Amino acid sequence: MTKDLTNGSPMRLILGFALPTLFGMLFQQLYNMVDAMIVGKLLGSAALAAVGSTGSVNFFVIGFCMGVCNGFAIPVAQRMGANEPSKMRRYAANAAWLSVLFAVALTAATGLLCRRILTAMRTPADIFDNAYAYIFVIFMGIPATFLYNLLAGIIRSLGDSKTPVYFLALSSVLNIALDFALILGFQAGVAGAAAATVASQAVSGIACLVYMMKKYPILRMTREERRLDLHSCGVLCVMGIPMGLQYSITAIGSIVLQSSVNALGSLYVAAVAAGTKVFQLLACPFDAMGATMATYCGQNVGACRLDRLSKGIRSCALLGLGYSAAAMCAMLRFAPQCAMLFLDPREADAAVLVELTTRYIVIGTAFFFPLALVNIVRFSIQGMGFSPFAILAGVLEMAARTGVGMVLVPMFGYTAACFASPAAWVCADLFLVPASAACIARLRRLYPNQPEELPETRPVPLRAGAQR
Repeated sequence: MTKDLTNGSPMRLILGFALPTLFGMLFQQLYNMVDAMIVGKLLGSAALAAVGSTGSVNFFVIGFCMGVCNGFAIPVAQRMGANEPSKMRRYAANAAWLSVLFAVALTAATGLLCRRILTAMRTPADIFDNAYAYIFVIFMGIPATFLYNLLAGIIRSLGDSKTPVYFLALSSVLNIALDFALILGFQAGVAGAAAATVASQAVSGIACLVYMMKKYPILRMTREERRLDLHSCGVLCVMGIPMGLQYSITAIGSIVLQSSVNALGSLYVAAVAAGTKVFQLLACPFDAMGATMATYCGQNVGACRLDRLSKGIRSCALLGLGYSAAAMCAMLRFAPQCAMLFLDPREADAAVLVELTTRYIVIGTAFFFPLALVNIVRFSIQGMGFSPFAILAGVLEMAARTGVGMVLVPMFGYTAACFASPAAWVCADLFLVPASAACIARLRRLYPNQPEELPETRPVPLRAGAQR
């Protein structure tokens, strides 16, 4: 049930691991796409704009949850690569304890502050109520987000990238059925679409949990391994919190940008919402590459196979370059058709919406390779154990989006907003690419001749370094 990523061709291993992960992420994006398509087609562009206006704050919170879970999985991958199953299980158990704590705290905080956040973002009055109804339900589903993402991250850390896909496929079908039932049958509006997403993800998480308990003997824990351990919690927080903060810091720039787009009017908000849904689907391969590289680098650092790190990053970058070129060519031809998936052609402003959405998609895909590098290199650095570096990359992305949102969008309008994310990716790459080389060099200095000496998931293994 597990897979060793420390031996064999890096290109073959990465491609074999990334493809099932990609299918899983495509199913996950299908959640959001179906919501947007049904909302846009059945409830109109105003409802679509309401859902879209919450995208940045949604990413601010849910992205933190996903980042924390991905970070918690890295020590599991490193101990898997080091062939230390008892320590691996201890980390997995304490990741669960921490996830419960984070889920309860975040659910309570976001529920209380939800309306104030939307007000601060200058959400247009004509879509405010729908925006609140949608994002409040999403926030109440934070425990389901933690459940699925933590378990899927642990499964991938063991080298199994296929199992989470099966449960997401089932959940996607359930999500579609619940969307139609709640929106058409029960007239639940955008809140129904949010409830369908939460319920579907909860099913994915529960299915993963049941399957793990039955099919992964390596995860069967003793009472001692299940106990809350402060040292393990500390290591997990060192890895998980910076990864979560990286998402949230990046999202701050998106919130500022979204506020600027909100000020342009609900027509532009709807165009960005539709374009973002297409864009998120197209970017799924990059997310899969990032998740793959976190596991690949985590296992190889755990096994002290440091020679394989640079080879893996180069191999994955080549895959990213090839896909980026193909996606750009496809969107130059089919972007208007993709935009119409989310828009009602009967609306008076349909032609304008299609043009605005097409512009957003084409500009974004033209900068896909910088986005590929952001995901590949950032997750590789995190897999090596240098998770705090992700915060610095997030700060650069935040600064770029904030600058565009506060300065350029008021001056140049909607087109400037289309260039905000590409500017953020380029700025992050200027830091991440040399940082990855520095991280690999640091590990080689710490572990030059003793592959049995394994780093203990700290970004800088002080005890090992001190012994030298």
